[in-house]
Amino acid sequence: MDSSAERAEQAYGHRLRHDPETLRASFADASTTPFWLDDPARPAARPALRGDATADLVIVGGGFCGLWTALIAKERDPDRRVVLLEGRRIGWAASGRNGGFCEPSLTHGEENGRRHFPDELGVLDRLAAENQRELAATLERYGIDAEWEATGILTVATEPHQVAGLLESAAGNDRFLLGRDLARHADSPLFRAGVLSPDGCAYVHPAKLAWGLAAAAERLGVEIHEHSPARRLRTTSAGVEVDTRHGTVRAARAALATNAFPALLPALRLFTVPIYDYVLMTEPLSAEQLAAIGWTGRYGITDSGREFHYARKTADDRILFGGYDAIYHLGRAIREAQDQRPETFERLADHFFSTFPQLQGVRFTHRWGGAIDMSTQLVAFHGTARGGRVAYSAGYTGLGVAATRFGAETMLDLLEGADTDRTRLTMSRRLPVPIPPEPLAYPLIQLMRRAVAKSDRTGEDTPLIKLAGLLGIGFDS
Repeated sequence: MDSSAERAEQAYGHRLRHDPETLRASFADASTTPFWLDDPARPAARPALRGDATADLVIVGGGFCGLWTALIAKERDPDRRVVLLEGRRIGWAASGRNGGFCEPSLTHGEENGRRHFPDELGVLDRLAAENQRELAATLERYGIDAEWEATGILTVATEPHQVAGLLESAAGNDRFLLGRDLARHADSPLFRAGVLSPDGCAYVHPAKLAWGLAAAAERLGVEIHEHSPARRLRTTSAGVEVDTRHGTVRAARAALATNAFPALLPALRLFTVPIYDYVLMTEPLSAEQLAAIGWTGRYGITDSGREFHYARKTADDRILFGGYDAIYHLGRAIREAQDQRPETFERLADHFFSTFPQLQGVRFTHRWGGAIDMSTQLVAFHGTARGGRVAYSAGYTGLGVAATRFGAETMLDLLEGADTDRTRLTMSRRLPVPIPPEPLAYPLIQLMRRAVAKSDRTGEDTPLIKLAGLLGIGFDS
């Protein structure tokens, strides 16, 4: 059992601090449509595939990874025939539901990078910076209005044991903040210290990014079909065939970008697991309200826990507040009903008003959730199958807004048989530790969640976390 002293000093937790009825009232009228997708600018649906089609490259998945693959494939070879299949709508899944944090990292943080890729950190940092620059340049080149803001990030310590580590992490142009300096950037009774990294992160409207990438790809000649879920992948003497409900695409090569959804390659299905993340979005806040919490800049905010929160502003000064809970639903299934979880929304509202008590009475206009494709190495893996005719990229673990572009480049390199910095990386040559099937997956993930929560309280890794680290297994929210 935790001591009362430990509970008293814990910033966040599962026990509610506010009246549950008041918390539920704060999001009672919230739309269950993700804020980013609840936009009149959303394009009309593209027609489903009907009949047969031929291509040089067929791409399965209309999220960031698939869209980047389509666009870059045509940039590399304008004469290449490219067909993209999306099961529902462009950007409907994780790409239209995330927080829009566009972090350059390919390693999910320095500590995780050292654990899995200790000999490649310099190369990975260089490739990450190049990828971020190319992403920004692409938006400018095609006139994609994704509400791009390269405004940095404030990382805060919410527990006493996190302060020293935060200080050690400050480098370059970073500013370590305490007391009044911190309050001038984010005034919260839960924040003990902070590091403001002006170069650490950019922000996008994720749905507008997906829609813009799709439009740009179509201008280059990519054929996109929505409402065309891929049902089966076959290898033929001429290449591959992908069947949908009403048609088949025959192509020389295939790129699979389905991420959290079951892979068309059954051998890959144990290397990711769908973990649900949930988000609340406030009503637009006034300048006075933002000044009351000290958050007048455009940077985002995240805390230092393994069970961590993330927050950012929208163009109209709403606050998006998400994270902390990382929910695995029994059976590895992805279901629309799981996008809503009232107990998590209560916890998010409770943590929001504990973080910013100055905003008591603010209402939330949107609440939603969605599945993240978590891998045990907490970063993506890439590779080929079927004699090099099929490439795959998956396992982004919540850090895919920028990294999916890198995954697209890597898949294309692999399909072309190119020897590049990307294809020589460990993440392109080795699969992560698999996640066992049910009935083992659910109890193991719950056990790990409890170990992570205890580590956040005490600042010390439990024996289970230490063992998992030795085995190359990570977990966070």
